[in-house]
Amino acid sequence: MSFPKGFLWGGAVAANQSEGAYNVDGKGLSTADMITGGTVDRPRMFSPNLIEGAYYPSHQAIDMYHHYKEDIALFAEMGFKILRISINWTRIFPNGDDPEPNEKGLQFYDDLFDECKKYGIEPLVTLCHYEIPWNIVTKYKGFYSRKTIDLFLKYAKTCFNRYKGKVKYWLTFNEINIGTMPDGGLNGMGLVQEEDLKRSEPCSTEELKDVPQERYEALHNQFVASALAVKEAHKINSEFMVGCMICHITWYPLTPNPKDMLAFQQKDRLFNDFCGDVMVRGSYPNYIYPYFKEQGIDTSFITEEDKEILLSGTVDMYTFSYYMTNCVSTDPDVEQVGGNLIGGAKNPYLELSDWGWQIDPDGLRYTLNLLHDRYPEVPLMVVENGFGGIDEIDEDGSIHDPYRIDYLREHIQAMKGAIKDGAPLIGYTSWGPIDIVSAGTGQMHKRYGYIYVDRHDNGTGDFTRSRKDSFYWYKKVIETNGETLD
Repeated sequence: MSFPKGFLWGGAVAANQSEGAYNVDGKGLSTADMITGGTVDRPRMFSPNLIEGAYYPSHQAIDMYHHYKEDIALFAEMGFKILRISINWTRIFPNGDDPEPNEKGLQFYDDLFDECKKYGIEPLVTLCHYEIPWNIVTKYKGFYSRKTIDLFLKYAKTCFNRYKGKVKYWLTFNEINIGTMPDGGLNGMGLVQEEDLKRSEPCSTEELKDVPQERYEALHNQFVASALAVKEAHKINSEFMVGCMICHITWYPLTPNPKDMLAFQQKDRLFNDFCGDVMVRGSYPNYIYPYFKEQGIDTSFITEEDKEILLSGTVDMYTFSYYMTNCVSTDPDVEQVGGNLIGGAKNPYLELSDWGWQIDPDGLRYTLNLLHDRYPEVPLMVVENGFGGIDEIDEDGSIHDPYRIDYLREHIQAMKGAIKDGAPLIGYTSWGPIDIVSAGTGQMHKRYGYIYVDRHDNGTGDFTRSRKDSFYWYKKVIETNGETLD
């Protein structure tokens, strides 16, 4: 089996990791703008006020705001069929609750989408990718307030109406299941406690106070906001395809110990299945209520009216990020490894990347089959997958990145295997087709791209773009619709 005709090959970036220009043309502050850079050993730091002299990666990023024409031309040279980007909410509504949208922000994305269309590239647009307007955080406590549902819906409708002739594919919230994690409040939902907003000294994002009751209420409000957005999207353009986006951390039990199996099942349900079940099936799954009771979560916020909204606003496709797998063990002494958002027990059969993430292409085939079994009614799309590594420039200016090619080759082979198994995979947007700021560490040193950007963690670099070996390799992959992977 081969990739289907019309398969959507491309790449994915996020506004806060690529655009820069954080205070240009009327853009307001977002949560991403309040977080400093870090490293794999030193956490990113949050402060409710910008610290003079501190390095905030989102403020300049790779300056795609001023380089988008050059970047899209390079993507077109590779043959992209689709480009996943996010709209920065604060470019459209700088404070989140402004009475009218910012025309300069709207025009920027008009121009960006026109540039994509010039080359026959379909935009895949995420409405909320880890950046909530800072005013919504301080004034409304993020998505903990029902008011933010209305503000998000106004923003979504503004985008749907403005770009209805230019964008077909939409995602509501990036990796929405970050809301199931104790440190998911700031990035995912703009939920920050009053005491943290009064901090005089910066702290790591993991140190922010977590109130599980409020976090799950905020997550619920995102579910409702997404469902209402889906309904409005279909009214505005019946051809729109609106998807959920889940960070899928595929788990295995470390051993055949039944206790490991039960622990794996609970973690898999809560982290991977819960949010997808609500957004694809339209209702809270039965297994979540015993968990809420065990955690002392009062579920009275799930109203009958909200249940009807969730059921009538299910998504048209399931999209997800996949970088790695982790194991689950009930043995407190087993070796642990890190990962995207969350780590786990070390799998003795897998190798690690430079950042300690386990490399498991077979896990992608397994995951696609798993998702097709769970949600047979919707198409699937892998909208993040890639290899973060350290790239060096040779004296002649060439950049050899065989490790990235090897990683991607094996994962594309896995996707081909899943298609053979019957998975309805319609597209693949590898993460970071151009070097961008890492969300986890805030680094440029951790590079994903086929295109190298002269930008460094100390704030130096002239933003020059250069093609890596993987650029030419991916171009050939797309030209042959995934048949040539050498």
